[in-house]
This record gives sequence, structure tokens and C-alpha cells, in this order.
Amino acid sequence: MVVGRFAPSPTGPLHFGSLVAAVASYCDAKSRGGQWLLRIEDVDQTRHVAGASEAIIHTLQHYGFVWDGEVVYQSQRSEYYQTVLQQLRQRSLAYPCTCSRKEITDSSTLLGIEGAIYPGTCLQHPTKPGAAAAWRIQTDAQTISFQDLIQGHQQHHMASDIGDFVVKRADGLFSYQLAVVIDDALQGVTHVVRGADLLNSTTRQIYLQQLLGYPTPIYAHLPLVLNADGQKLSKQTLATALPEDNLVDTLVAALTFLQQALPKNAQSLSLANLWQWAITHWQLPKITSA
Repeated sequence: MVVGRFAPSPTGPLHFGSLVAAVASYCDAKSRGGQWLLRIEDVDQTRHVAGASEAIIHTLQHYGFVWDGEVVYQSQRSEYYQTVLQQLRQRSLAYPCTCSRKEITDSSTLLGIEGAIYPGTCLQHPTKPGAAAAWRIQTDAQTISFQDLIQGHQQHHMASDIGDFVVKRADGLFSYQLAVVIDDALQGVTHVVRGADLLNSTTRQIYLQQLLGYPTPIYAHLPLVLNADGQKLSKQTLATALPEDNLVDTLVAALTFLQQALPKNAQSLSLANLWQWAITHWQLPKITSA
């Protein structure tokens, strides 16, 4: 059974970039006769906007999406994350860290894909007494690689490109990297279709999957929708919310961005018939990385 998922963060309303990701993951799963799950990734409660989860669900229903099973909320799954973190600690794969960002920047001698590589200070020396501690995964010298269905071959050397990364923050919140790996495994997700802004996170997730004995899904990272200034459409760049009307035209625009074939009368179809066409004629290989 193919199992796909859409996992938005409730930091604001869905925008056109969100719709593109939702359409691609939905059509990919349904065209394979699979299930499509909806997960609200609200593990970072500091970024949660009141009412955003309900608005996301309403918008998806309004646009004709139908998901399988109940909506899952990461904020209700902390016990699962804590159990797995405890297992990693017992195996000496996770360790506490009380270093500040400035201390890491000042002491690091390596730059990775996202800035300064953590030099392992708290792995080699005692943590600061009384200070709140984050928890890091100890990485090693191996290279993690995977074949993305859109972006092609990807790989990172864990020690020099990533370094020991945080799985639970000092404020007590679990990291996205840990939560998404556990959720995908528990929900049986087999295919992950999402935006290319998460491409660099994938090797960390595969690394955790291997440590925990979880299967690795098939990944496809979509090209990003950009605004007129070349910035990714997001809440931070003030992307406008999806319209409540003109649903067919908006869905046609999303399918066009995804380089999918459309009938000549696409704009005159009903929403249900357009969905039927899109799923029946879905071709992931048509999507290019640019």
C-alpha cells in the first residue's frame, strides 16, 4: 500500500505554494491507488498561530481534498518522541548540550550546509551546571545518499556537512527532524512528496531512520513557487492566502506549475471532474527540478 501525506505547519493560512505541494502529494498517492494522510506539524508551539490549523483543514476540504483516517497533530504526540529520545540516550547516540549559538559559532572550525558545524564541545566536556540542555544526535563519518525522484542523486557527509544536530531543544520542544521521522514511521508513510526547501533535511532524517531501524520512504522534492523578488512563497514573505472562490482556476494553475497535462476545457470542468482528470493523468516524471 502506497501511503503519502501532506504535513503543513499552522503558522498561517495555506498559500499557492502550499497548494502545489498538497496537489502533488495527493495526486501521487491517489494515482497509485494509495492513501493520503493529513498531519498538522505543530511541534514548534512558538510558531503556532491561533486558528491556523482549523483554517488549513477548512481550505483543504473547500478545494476538494479527501484524506484517509483522522488528522494527526504533532503537539499531541510528545510521548512518542520522548520514548524514542530515551532509546537514543540509552544507546549513547544522543547527548545533552548547553552551548549557545554564539559559542558554537566562535568555537567551530567547519562550515556545513547550514552554517557552523557543532564541534562536539559538550560531548567532550561537562555541560554547564544548571543550564537548560538541548539534546544532540552524535553523527559519524558516513555519507548518507538517496535518489530523489525529481532532484536526482543527493548526498551529505554527516560529520562535515551536517554535524551533531539537535533533536530536542533547550526549551523542551522536540525538533522537526525527530518528530517527522517518528511520525512517518508510525503512520507507515512510503512516499514523501514535498517542497525542495526540505531537501537538505532529508539526509538527517534518513540517518535517524537508520539508527532507529525504520524504513526509508521514497522522496520527491518539488521546485519551489517563488514571488516576483525570487523568494519562496511563505508566510514570512507575506504570501497571500488561497482564494475562497475560483477554485478550478486555482487548481488548474497548480497543475500547470507542476507541468501536468490538462484538457482543453479544464477551466469549464467541475472541481470533482478536474480532480478525477488530474489523478488519472498524473505523471510525476514530468516535473523538472527547476
